[in-house]
Amino acid sequence: MNCIIIDDEATARLIIRQLCTNVPILNVLAEFSNAMEAIKYLNQNEVDLIFLDIHMPDFTGFDFVDTIKNPPKVLLTTSDTKCAIQAFGYNCIVDYLVKPITLQRFQKAIDKVVAKKLSAPAEALSNQLEATSGNDLFINIDRRLIKVDIPSIYLVEAKGDYIHIKTEDKNYTVHSTLKKIEEKLPTNLFVRIHRSYIININKIIDIEDNSVLIKKDIIPVSRSNRPELMKRINLL
Repeated sequence: MNCIIIDDEATARLIIRQLCTNVPILNVLAEFSNAMEAIKYLNQNEVDLIFLDIHMPDFTGFDFVDTIKNPPKVLLTTSDTKCAIQAFGYNCIVDYLVKPITLQRFQKAIDKVVAKKLSAPAEALSNQLEATSGNDLFINIDRRLIKVDIPSIYLVEAKGDYIHIKTEDKNYTVHSTLKKIEEKLPTNLFVRIHRSYIININKIIDIEDNSVLIKKDIIPVSRSNRPELMKRINLL
């Protein structure tokens, strides 16, 4: 994640930068001693995260957040313990770090930022599922892109904000939606049979009434999706 540091104290900026070096996913692009310079920077550059001091000359951290449009995620860094309630009135402010900041507390705040980004609306998570032009699907698991052989997928199940992808060799859980993965899967192999299930047609063992058997999984077929399923199979 690309980030910037805003604090009027040089020592405080140095400490935050050093803490960032302990978290591989953080990339410090710039640091600023005043909010106005940071605003000019943000007008021309995009960042994922801002480390922001609350009390600065002429411009508070809250003034800063109120000024910028579509602010990225913000971690407040301050010696003042009295502004927490005000801070969490802002959707963009993820955590409130009280100086001096320990590495353990810092890492916990970063974990919150990552979780917040993953809980964003599915349309903002385009990097969670990426299909190539061939037979591969790349899925984002714990910050790693894992290649999955598409024909090996036999079942995709939606559960809340996550989907479970079952393959011949391994199962995966990804923060996404069934609609999202449906757009990535080839229509000649996959069909949606229920609001919560997509199946690989080639993996069907048995169809009985309103259910299909795939491997050892018995999957319900909704009344509205059954005609499409019957149309797609090679029926004698």
